[in-house]
Amino acid sequence: MSQPEFDLIVIGGGVNGTGVARDAAGRGAKVLLLECGDLARGTSSASTKLIHGGLRYLEHYEFGLVREALQERETLWRIAPHIIWPMRFILPHRSGLRPRWLLRFGLFLYDHIGGRRKLPATTSVNLRKHPAGAPLKPFLTKGFEYSDGWVDDARLVVLNAMDAADRGAEIRTQTKVTRLEQVPEGWRVLATGDDGTEVSITARAVVNAAGPSVLGLLDRADVMTPRKMRLVRGSHIVVSRLFEHEYAYFFQLPDGRIFFAIPYERDFTLIGTTDQDHHASEFEAAASAEEIDYLCDSANQYFEAAITPEDVVWTYSGVRPLLDDGSGRPEAATRGYALDLHLSDGGHPLLSIFGGKITSYRHVAEEAVDRLEPYLALESNAHWTGSAALPGGNFPPDGAADLMAIFLTDYPFLQPADADRIIKAYGTRARFFLDTAQCRSDLGQDFGHGLSAAEVDYLVTHEWARTAEDVLWRRSKLGLLFSAREVEVLSEYLHRTVAKV
Repeated sequence: MSQPEFDLIVIGGGVNGTGVARDAAGRGAKVLLLECGDLARGTSSASTKLIHGGLRYLEHYEFGLVREALQERETLWRIAPHIIWPMRFILPHRSGLRPRWLLRFGLFLYDHIGGRRKLPATTSVNLRKHPAGAPLKPFLTKGFEYSDGWVDDARLVVLNAMDAADRGAEIRTQTKVTRLEQVPEGWRVLATGDDGTEVSITARAVVNAAGPSVLGLLDRADVMTPRKMRLVRGSHIVVSRLFEHEYAYFFQLPDGRIFFAIPYERDFTLIGTTDQDHHASEFEAAASAEEIDYLCDSANQYFEAAITPEDVVWTYSGVRPLLDDGSGRPEAATRGYALDLHLSDGGHPLLSIFGGKITSYRHVAEEAVDRLEPYLALESNAHWTGSAALPGGNFPPDGAADLMAIFLTDYPFLQPADADRIIKAYGTRARFFLDTAQCRSDLGQDFGHGLSAAEVDYLVTHEWARTAEDVLWRRSKLGLLFSAREVEVLSEYLHRTVAKV
């Protein structure tokens, strides 16, 4: 029997797939990750951008899920302080909805069941005196201030893929898996590249991390499962900044739902999310007019400054692949996960990941590799991903301001806003493209809004970026600022650059 080309093939370039690839590569496995499009193209770039326990899940008695997620908050902050940082949330009390004692009890649990260490505890606030009360309507007078975390979700995916590659994994984007077959040495994966090239690859084991397409991939492997998935669309809107402070808001609504309003990309406010059952392709998810109206109307119940759909500068939607637990309302469906292990006739594993949430991805990946350990010749069984920094995150969790001061000294031509963006995307790895630059022109062509040719070249060479959309909406959010002409110029440059790779 011939030897397989890889120990493990991971199918799916979202947060779970890249997390598994990173963990397994770090334990010595020979790993290949296949993604049909760009990294984080789907659900993993369309979250509410929070590292959080899920305060509302306490109402559904999902204490284990909340505890696990809360335990991950400070771990993820520690390993990626450039893209993850603490954020204080304001939860106003609104008469006629959940009583104050219930909110305080829920926040007490939130503070104490997850091993909080560095994040500050909940406090009661007088919204007439607190800075976060100023933009709100006068009837909101009391509330609570609590801790959770912010994350650049798409960059979290890319950084996990980069670290996997640094540890020996091979990452192939734009490669669609068409078939999985059992072979004596394990599994044969058949795939097609974006140029139409067909490839056949073998591995001892396969991880199905296809997210909303998890069941479709099992069909391509002729594997039956009793699992059912519920695809739920979450839509968000972005408007010009509604408030000047850095607090985020957690709001209740009379229909029992909640939504967030969060400072976003310096000049904007992010509002979301909805929960709608989704019956189309995950890549056809878009905010409906009804969802946009709903989010605008929700915000107008709380903020003095009213917004309309005409004020929305961008929307995005993601399809959450949730375990179908029979819940009546989409928002009540569990955010938990399950790992199902199927063995081929030869005893080789195909592990499928169902459900989950971005905050728990590292723990999911760790558990997945643990499940595969008996079938792989790993160099180590030790858990390591919770202590090793992701690329660029090798500085203290509270060290971003110091790092920015160093960069502004070393690269005085950078505007503070540009330095802030670069540090919050790349951390210490920004030096890979800033290098020895002494002036702005040393970084090559200026595409506008602080984006240079040196940065774009780095994204193509090290981060698998291929298109303007990859650069402007997943590696960054500069798409909020770019004009149509600026996008065209960047696209032309990328077309020439990618052809040389």
